[in-house]
Amino acid sequence: MDVVGQIKPFEKLAPIILHHHERYDGLGYPGGLAGEEIPLEARIIAIADAYDAMTSYRTYRSARTSNVALTEIERESGIQFDPHLARLFIKIL
Repeated sequence: MDVVGQIKPFEKLAPIILHHHERYDGLGYPGGLAGEEIPLEARIIAIADAYDAMTSYRTYRSARTSNVALTEIERESGIQFDPHLARLFIKIL
């Protein structure tokens, strides 16, 4: 957050970037925020980032299919991800 927050045009993005690893159940980091305490944009990015990570090739594993990734997002709905946003994301894809 410090680096982004110091760049004037990006200072409003700092909380979004900082909190995109928070979990809906409050067990994430860095602040242990839960539910609606997490900025909306950070909750959206968390889902998109997880989907991208799961469907991308990694040196330690093959890319997962979209269906497998969406099933995982659905399974983590209300735990890791905002349940309303997770449903919308799944519906859109």
